[in-house]
Amino acid sequence: MDRPTISTRKSLKRKLEQDFEKENQGRHKIPAAEGFETHQKLTHHIHSLVDILNTTFSSLESDRAAAKRATSVLSQIAKNEEVVDTIVDCGAVPALVVHLQTPPPLRGENGPKLYENEVEKGSAYVLGLLAVKPEHQQLIVDAGALTHLVKLLKRHKSADNSRAVIGVVRRAADAITNLAHENSGIKTRVRIEGAIPFLVELLEHADNKVQRAAAGALRTLAFKNDDNKKQIVECHALPTLVIMLRSEDTAIHYEAVGVIGNLVHSSPHIKKEVLLAGALQPVIGLLSSSCSESQREAALLLGQFAAADSDCKVHIVQRGAVKPLIDMLDSSDVQLKEMSAFALGRLAQETHNQAGIAHNGGIVPLLSLLDSKSGPLQHNAAFTLYGLVDNEDNVADLIMAGGFQKLQDGEFIVQQTKDCVAKTMKRLEEKIHGRVLNHLLYLMRVSERNVQRRIALALAHLCTPDDRKVIFLDKNGLDLLLGLLESGSLKQQHEGSVALVQAGYQSHSSLSCGCSSSISNPTGETPFHVDFFPQVYLGEQYVNNPTLSDVTFLVEGKRFYAHRICLLASSDAFRAMFDGGYREKNAKDVEIPNIRWEVFELMMRFIYTGSVEVDIDIAQDLLRAADQYLLDGLKRLCECTIAQDISVENVSLMYELSEGFNAMSLREACILFILEKFDKFCTKPWSSCLIQRIMP
Repeated sequence: MDRPTISTRKSLKRKLEQDFEKENQGRHKIPAAEGFETHQKLTHHIHSLVDILNTTFSSLESDRAAAKRATSVLSQIAKNEEVVDTIVDCGAVPALVVHLQTPPPLRGENGPKLYENEVEKGSAYVLGLLAVKPEHQQLIVDAGALTHLVKLLKRHKSADNSRAVIGVVRRAADAITNLAHENSGIKTRVRIEGAIPFLVELLEHADNKVQRAAAGALRTLAFKNDDNKKQIVECHALPTLVIMLRSEDTAIHYEAVGVIGNLVHSSPHIKKEVLLAGALQPVIGLLSSSCSESQREAALLLGQFAAADSDCKVHIVQRGAVKPLIDMLDSSDVQLKEMSAFALGRLAQETHNQAGIAHNGGIVPLLSLLDSKSGPLQHNAAFTLYGLVDNEDNVADLIMAGGFQKLQDGEFIVQQTKDCVAKTMKRLEEKIHGRVLNHLLYLMRVSERNVQRRIALALAHLCTPDDRKVIFLDKNGLDLLLGLLESGSLKQQHEGSVALVQAGYQSHSSLSCGCSSSISNPTGETPFHVDFFPQVYLGEQYVNNPTLSDVTFLVEGKRFYAHRICLLASSDAFRAMFDGGYREKNAKDVEIPNIRWEVFELMMRFIYTGSVEVDIDIAQDLLRAADQYLLDGLKRLCECTIAQDISVENVSLMYELSEGFNAMSLREACILFILEKFDKFCTKPWSSCLIQRIMP
C-alpha cells in the first residue's frame, strides 16, 4: 500500500474541501484538514468523518454527497498504515459496513440514486485498507461486512455497466482479498457466504481491473484451503484462468498464474485437471514475461508440475522451458533465481533433462548460486547440481567449470544443503571410472592449463587408489598439482597442498620427481610402517652381558659386551665389519669414537630385542647411529619420533636432517606437514627456498 506524506494528505483534503465549498450544498460540512500537526487533531478529524457516516445513511442528496466525501477522505488517510489503528479505534468499521448497503428509498423515489455505487465503493475501499492489518480482519467480518461485500459482487449482473458499477465490484473483490489474507477462518466464511461463484464469473468481466481483482481474491481464497480449491474448480474457473495466462496485461496473467499455482499446491488431482485444461504451454510462455513476478510464479508452477510424473518433466523441457529458466538464474531478483533453480531441480531428476540442462549452459550459473547468502536459493542450486551429476555426460563439464572446488570450499548455510553437497560429492566419486575417467584424462592433456589443474585437483580427491598411478604419473597429474605450489595465488597453493595430501601416494617410486612416498594421512594415523628384517634376537638379558661375549666395544672409555652372531644378523654394516677385510674382524676390543654411551646402548638394545623406546631428546643422535650402522628398523623408529615434533618453525631443519641421513619416512613426514600446514608455512621468508628443494 502507498503511504502518502502529510503534505500529500493536506493537498488531498484541501481539494475535497474546495470542491465541497464550491458546490455549497448539504447539511453536513466535512471539516477541513489543517495538517494534523498532532495525533489529537488527527483523531478529532477522523471522529468527525465517522460521525458524518453515522448520520448520513439515507437517500437524501446531501447525505449521499457527504457520505461519499467522508469515505473518500478516510481512504486517503487509511493509505497510511500507521493511522489505521486510530481509524478503527474511532469506530469507523461499523459505520463503513452500514454504507456497504443501499439506503432505503425516499417516498416516491423510483429513479437511480444520487452517487449510486459510489458510497458503497468508497466504504469497501476503506474497509479493504483497514483489513491490511490482520488484527482488524475478524472485527470487520464480525460487523457483517462479508454478506454485504458478496452482494456488491452481484451488481455486475445489472444492466448498468457504468464506471461506478465496475468500481464497486472491483473494490468489493479487493476488500475480500485483504480480509481473507492468511486467515483460514475468513476464507471459509467467504465460501459459505457464496462469494466464489461470483468471483469466478468476474474473471470474464469486460474490465481488466475487475478481472484482476477477482483473480486476486480467488488466489487468496485458494491458498491452503482444499474446500475453496474444490469449489473454484467446480465453478469452471480453469478454462478462463488458462486463457488469462496468455493476456498481454501483465497484471492479469500474474494473478491468473498465482491462482493456478495455489490450486495446484498439494493437490495432485487439481494438478492433472490444470494440465488437461492446457495450462502447460502458456505457463512456459510466462517465463519470458516482462513481469518478474509472473516469471517467478510460472517457474514455481513448473516445479510443481514437474513433481507430478516423469512424462511431465520431459514435456516441460520439450516445450522450451529450460533456456528461459537458465536465463533467469542470472537475474538480480533473488526470489526469481530461487524459483528457477527450484524448477530446474525438479526437472533434473530425469536423465535426458540432466544432459539438456547442462548442454544449455546451466552448470556455471548454478555453481555461482552456491555463493548466495540466501539459504533457500543456495539449497535449490545444490539440489539441481546433485541431479545433474547423476548423468555421466555432465561430470566432466562440472569439473572443468571448477564445480568440485565450489562444492568442496562452499560455505553452506543450512544443514540440509550441506547434506545435499556431501551426497553430490559421493555421487561424483562414484562416477570417476570408465569413460568418465578417460574423458577427464583426455581433457587433462589437451585443455588449457587452468582447466587441467581443476581436473587434477578434483581427481586427487575423487579417484580410486588403483587409478592414482595412471592419473598422477602416467598422465602427468602430479606435475599439475606441484605446479600449484609455485603459484602466486595463496588459494591455488592451498588447493594444491590439500590435493597432494589427499592423493595418498604409498610408495617411494610414486613421486619420481623428488617428493616422497606416503603423502597420505586422511585418518590421522601415523604414515610410518616399521617392517623389521628377520634376524636373531638374543633377548634383553644378553644386552651388555659378558656371558659368551666374543667382542667388546669401547664407548666413551667404558666397555660394552656384545655377541658377534647377533651383530652379524642385524645389518650389512656389522657383517662387513666382522666378515670383511677390516681390522675389526679379529679384534677383541672395537673402539667407537663418535657415539655417546646412551645412544650406543639404545642401538644395541634394539639389535638384541628388536624394539626400543625412543625419546625425542636422543632421537636425532640415535638416527645418526642407525644410519651409520644400516639399522633400518631403528632408523624408522627414530624418524617416527622426530616426526611427531615437526613444527612450522623447525620443518626446514627436519627436512635437512632427512636428506643428510637418507631418512625417507622423515622426509615424507616433512612434506606431508608442509602440505597440510601450507597456509602457515608459506608465510615464512624461507618457505620458497624449501619448496624449490622439494620440487624438481
